[in-house]
Amino acid sequence: MKKILVSSFLFLAAGLIQAQVPAPPTDVKAYDTPDDAGNSISIEWVMSADDKEGVVTGYEILRSESPQGEYTRVGDAPRGTNSYIDSGPQNGKDYFYKIRALSAAGPSDSEPSAAVQTKAQWFKRNRVNGLVALLLLSGGILYFIRKARSGKEIYIRKIAGIEAVEEAVGRATEMGRKIVFIPGIQDMDNMQTIAGITILGHVARKAAEYEAKLEVPVSRALVMVACREITKQAFTAAGRPDAYKDDMVYYITDDQFGYTAALDGLFVREKPAAIFMQGAFFAESLILAETGNYIGAIQIAGTAQPSQLPFFVAACDYTLIGEELFAASAYLSKDVKLLGSLKGQDVGKFLMMAAILVGVILTSLGVYDLSRIFTVR
Repeated sequence: MKKILVSSFLFLAAGLIQAQVPAPPTDVKAYDTPDDAGNSISIEWVMSADDKEGVVTGYEILRSESPQGEYTRVGDAPRGTNSYIDSGPQNGKDYFYKIRALSAAGPSDSEPSAAVQTKAQWFKRNRVNGLVALLLLSGGILYFIRKARSGKEIYIRKIAGIEAVEEAVGRATEMGRKIVFIPGIQDMDNMQTIAGITILGHVARKAAEYEAKLEVPVSRALVMVACREITKQAFTAAGRPDAYKDDMVYYITDDQFGYTAALDGLFVREKPAAIFMQGAFFAESLILAETGNYIGAIQIAGTAQPSQLPFFVAACDYTLIGEELFAASAYLSKDVKLLGSLKGQDVGKFLMMAAILVGVILTSLGVYDLSRIFTVR
C-alpha cells in the first residue's frame, strides 16, 4: 500500500513539474540584420530559466508596431534556441518584439524589445576579401595591358597544339589530301565554339598560304555562317580570295550522332591528312578521335569539357587542355588586350597557388588558419 501511495505521489509531482508555467525569456534585443538588402531584423534573447529543465516546448516570436500594441506571431523557434531572423518587416518603420516561452501549462511573455528599424546596406563588409581579390586581379590585368601597349614583350608560353598547325597543314599539302576542321557541336552562344572558330581563322590562313584543301562540316546553321565569314577573311588576308569557296563550309545536321556518323563516313572515304577538333565535344569525342587515328591523320584537338579530354589525349597527336583553348585566341592574334588579360590572370593564379601553399604550411604547424581570409559568406 505504501509503495502505491509513494508512486502516486511521485506521479503527481512529475505532473506538477510538467505543468509548470516557465519563466519568461529575458534581455530581448532586436537589431537591423547587418550587411543585407533590408527587410530583415535579427532578434536575440536569453532563454527561459526553465529551458534546460524540459518545461519549455518552444518559443514564439511576436512583433508589433508599438510597445503596447497588439503583438502578432511572425515565427517559431525550437527549445534551446536564442536567436531568430524576421524577414517580413518594411524598411524605415519602427518594430517591437517579444519572445513567448511555450509549455503545457501555458505561455509566458518577455518584456518588449527597444524600437528597431531595418534598412538596406550598400556594402557587405564580410565580403571585403572578395573585393580585395577583385582589385588585385583587375589591377594585374590593367598593368599587363598597359605594358603590352607600350611595346614591351609579353611572354606567353608556347602551346604545342597551335605550334603544330603549320606542320599539319604542310603534311596535308604534301600528301595532296584534305584538312578537316570541326568546331564542336554547340551553337554560337557557347564560348568553346567561339574559341574554336578563332583557331579556324588561323588554320584557314595557313591552308590558303599552302594552297591546301580545307573542309569545315558544321552542325549548326549560325556556326556555318560564322565559319564561312572567318574562312573568307583568312583567305583574303593570305592574298588568296579567289581560292575561297562557300562550299568549303557546309551544314550537315543538328543531330549529335547523325553528325558524328557523317563525319566518320567522311574520314573513311576521304582520308584527310589533318583533322582539327576545336570546341565543345561530348559523347562523340572518342568516336571521332578513334576514327581519325585509324585512318592515320594528324589530329589536333581542344576542348574545355573535362570528361572528354582523356579521349582526346589518348587518340590525338596534340590536345589543347581546358583553358589553353581560350588562351589560343590571345596566342594567335597577339592583341594587347587579350595578352594583358591572359598574363594578368596567370599572375592571379600564381598568387592563389602561393596562398594555398603558405596556408597548408601555417595550418600544418598550427600557427594560423589562412582559409579564414578566403572565406566569403
